[in-house]
Amino acid sequence: MSKIEEKAPEEKEKIVKAEKLEKPVKKKKKEKGAFSAYKMENDKILRLRPTCERCGPGYFMADHSNRYTCGHCGFTRYKPTEE
Repeated sequence: MSKIEEKAPEEKEKIVKAEKLEKPVKKKKKEKGAFSAYKMENDKILRLRPTCERCGPGYFMADHSNRYTCGHCGFTRYKPTEE
């Protein structure tokens, strides 16, 4: 019986190795670049994110879950909370 008991762990190791060989599913990356900051509607260009109040119209603010942040100067504007 000791031979049978020795084979069982080897079979388990093969199963574990087979599970490790499977590649994880990669997530699709977010769009980057100027086309992610603007939207075209009819013949007008709409800005999707606000510009920084300190830096001026050339600097867009990053959109986080609860705030907008300027990457240039660090200015942060919090989004209004819905209660």
